[in-house]
Amino acid sequence: MRLALFIACLALAVFVPPTSVAATPLTKTPAATSTRRARMQQAAEVDWAATLKTLGLTVPALPPPDIDPHRPAGTTRVQGSPYNWTDGNPGHTIVRSGWGHWNNYDESRAWIGPLPEVLTTDDGRTVTTPALWWKVRRPELLRLFATDVYGKIPDHTPAVTWHSSAPQSAADGSVTTRWTGLIDNRAYPSAHPRIELSVTLPAGAKGRVPVVVVLDGGFRFPGWRPPPGPTPRDQVLARDWAYAVFTTAPLQEDSGAGLRTGIIGLVNRGAPRKPDDWGVLAAWSWGLSRAADLLQRLPSIDSRCLALEGHSRWGKAALLAAALDTRWTATYSSCSGECGAKLHRHDIGESVDNVCGPSEYHWMAANFLRYAGHWNRIPVDQHELIALVAPRALLITGGTEDLWSDPVGEFQACVAAAPVYRLLGARGPGTAVMPSPDVALDRGDLAFRLHRGGHTDLPDWPVFLDFAACHFQRLRTGTP
Repeated sequence: MRLALFIACLALAVFVPPTSVAATPLTKTPAATSTRRARMQQAAEVDWAATLKTLGLTVPALPPPDIDPHRPAGTTRVQGSPYNWTDGNPGHTIVRSGWGHWNNYDESRAWIGPLPEVLTTDDGRTVTTPALWWKVRRPELLRLFATDVYGKIPDHTPAVTWHSSAPQSAADGSVTTRWTGLIDNRAYPSAHPRIELSVTLPAGAKGRVPVVVVLDGGFRFPGWRPPPGPTPRDQVLARDWAYAVFTTAPLQEDSGAGLRTGIIGLVNRGAPRKPDDWGVLAAWSWGLSRAADLLQRLPSIDSRCLALEGHSRWGKAALLAAALDTRWTATYSSCSGECGAKLHRHDIGESVDNVCGPSEYHWMAANFLRYAGHWNRIPVDQHELIALVAPRALLITGGTEDLWSDPVGEFQACVAAAPVYRLLGARGPGTAVMPSPDVALDRGDLAFRLHRGGHTDLPDWPVFLDFAACHFQRLRTGTP
């Protein structure tokens, strides 16, 4: 009974900010979409509870929130919600996790422990040369992230066969080709994942051009409208670059209800995940690598200049994909927060506990749930994921009003990753002091910007495109 009540409470309390990149319009009515999501959430809760049981984990008995001695002082219930709380600041989303943690926004209480040493090997050696990084430390970190955080991408995955639509011309002269990667599902025909990638070439494109691949979930919250001004697509095409959209849902649904279908279900032949099996973020990353395979073969694309952009949960996936696949030469991870660029051990906004709940656990390996309530036991932290991108170009961004994503924790992760960039002959942010809003620390290879505003990627697109252009120029001319 206690577990069932916890599931119901936490499912309603999870905060999911809206995304802002281009997406496929909603094709169902809001009521139908809401009903489907409710059914999926119910199925996810069942799978989440089974996962806890498999791991031998239980949630603790907690007092009612109203009398919880750990409830932050000055908080009151949000009117109309039995689970969400407020301290009077509209930018502070506060819920209590199933493990008793209340979301924190007090910087004086943010640090919960020292960070793992990114340049110390498992056997205690200090990494002082690039060779030791590439041969020893980087493989160690990849193994730890695979086993304990995101899950292992299988060694043997199904073959992908690409098919394209007839190119479609737009009024601006651009030409879009829609590619579908059909995944061999003969091992388990009940699952039929596919990879959806649209590639738009600028008007009059000649020769090979850079490409920016944008991750997208393929849905829009009801009532969403694009803001005025040039879209990211417009800005990319204006540089005579290609603009591509990678839609994640056809490959692997963003729900625990889909873990026995999609690419994860196909590889597991419908069986439950093992503790170190890949989660949804790793599955999307695998799909992005298959998209890179295709892009490298297209005669219109400069394979040296593959860029990747993702916002929010897709910012998490973009960062992971760049860490795993060195072909992504420039990456923009926007407002990625917990399990993205934010440090686990900097407790502001979204926490490990939130991700381990039934609405988000599917992003991660099942093993990651072992660290709910025990964040200091995680063998890695996110500065080490950022370090895995080194020495390639990476822009991390946050918003002044997006405290759920913890921009301070994201910046501190960049600072902690900078020694690896320096070791490999690249440059980090250049300072350990948080920049003022709208001031980009983009002179190096690891860049950071805090925009004025909330949970959006739009203000930082011009900065990213300038940043990527500089690095693409170096790659194309061979200049350091």
